[in-house]
Amino acid sequence: MSERFFQLKEVKELGEIKLVGFRVLCPGDEYVNEIPKASIELQKRLHEIQQVINPSLQIGAFVVDNSTEEEDGYWICVEVKEYVDIPEGMVELTVPPQKYGALKHTGSNNMIRNSYNSLHEWIEEKGLKRLKDKWHLEMYSSWEDPNNVDVLLLDTVE
Repeated sequence: MSERFFQLKEVKELGEIKLVGFRVLCPGDEYVNEIPKASIELQKRLHEIQQVINPSLQIGAFVVDNSTEEEDGYWICVEVKEYVDIPEGMVELTVPPQKYGALKHTGSNNMIRNSYNSLHEWIEEKGLKRLKDKWHLEMYSSWEDPNNVDVLLLDTVE
């Protein structure tokens, strides 16, 4: 399937987000394979997570320029109202209120980088500053087929 861009770019402000799921930690070139595996495992174990807000939305979180080991990696999670009895092998992550440059990507998982490049150019054109040391988000409404993902890319800005 060919990649499709939805060029609607906008600034979004989101409040605090509480996440429960898996932390993926691997060499950089392996994330494209390891994140989908963790996503499938999260879907299989979704019933174990309490207080899920939207079970059909998976959220990825990462810090571009992480300064600590605790920030290294990629979190694939679901949003919860409150943290209650986190299932074994899963983690919790609280993302503070932030402002994001947003772009929807539909198409191959391997082509997300092109969508990010487009988003980063737009952020620069708008005179916004990327905050690479803050949490960035990817909200997946479709992730089962790595060749046809539907994801809202949220790049933290000020």
